[in-house]
Amino acid sequence: MEATTLADQLLVRIAEEHDHASAKVTVVGVGQVGMAAAFALMTQGVVSELALVDVVADKLRGEMMDLQHGQAFLRTVKVVASTDYAVSKGSKICIVTAGARQKEGESRLELVQRNVEIFKFVIPNLMKYSPNCILVIVSNPVDVLTHVAWKLSGLPQNKVIGSGTMLDSSRFRFLISERLKIAPQSCHGYIIGEHGDSSVAIWSAVNVAGTRLQDICPQIGTSSDPENWEQIHKDVINSAYEIIKLKGYTSWAIGIMVSALCNAILKNQKFVYTLSTLAKDYHGIKEEVFLSLPVVVGESGVTAVFNQKLSEDELEKIKQSAKTLNGVISGVKM
Repeated sequence: MEATTLADQLLVRIAEEHDHASAKVTVVGVGQVGMAAAFALMTQGVVSELALVDVVADKLRGEMMDLQHGQAFLRTVKVVASTDYAVSKGSKICIVTAGARQKEGESRLELVQRNVEIFKFVIPNLMKYSPNCILVIVSNPVDVLTHVAWKLSGLPQNKVIGSGTMLDSSRFRFLISERLKIAPQSCHGYIIGEHGDSSVAIWSAVNVAGTRLQDICPQIGTSSDPENWEQIHKDVINSAYEIIKLKGYTSWAIGIMVSALCNAILKNQKFVYTLSTLAKDYHGIKEEVFLSLPVVVGESGVTAVFNQKLSEDELEKIKQSAKTLNGVISGVKM
């Protein structure tokens, strides 16, 4: 057949192209958080195709073009965007950042019903085009909305993941590292429970090089601690509120975190992260709630829940966190 275009003259095609990339990820919501996640996914080489979905067509097209124009400096990533959820077809992971923005002084739990209404539209549309995807929920209040997404999607619990306290744990490790003047990667500690005011700092497990800080200072993290390490957990809780007060929103850290999570899923890395997962029957929790526990993450989503040993005080706090979340869930109108 005679070549008719420049492309035909340059390329002799010998096989059909695949419609969808092997590492396709969709981001729903191109606000500050969604675009920080998209930027991190693209620049860190996590994805081979990135689909953006939003209701604001002009902003959506502008963000897509802005990312596309940097392609010459990166690994090739196909970037597509549309208000039509068909663009998400064949995604391995669907990240949901869409929702009403948290206002200054507003609790994450106060956002719930406004965002549930948005999820009633978003989740069924994602399932229509990517029924076997892993859902990563980032919108706040994340624990409640992860529970809502699980109910609306019909997916098994391992394939519905909330970003939870993965960022809280990163903030925790950073603030500890600042006091000790060592790298955050060398400080090991976890925040579990609700991503919010009832989160639980697991001081009994905080360690550096295998040495528990509690063995050196038994009062650490308590009100009787003379060095007031308890303030670090308070600062973790207040971090988002402080950043929102200063710049109007949070974005970069959560974007980097989402990229790391997707990388762990797509590459089956089996990392342990604190993520929002179905917590019923763990640590004596009786309620059907999603909250953050240390979990193993791989290509099937959450592949295992880490059986973390907690002190009696920590156990009581995690149970109370579950009750707090259950109280909100019980009032949600699905």
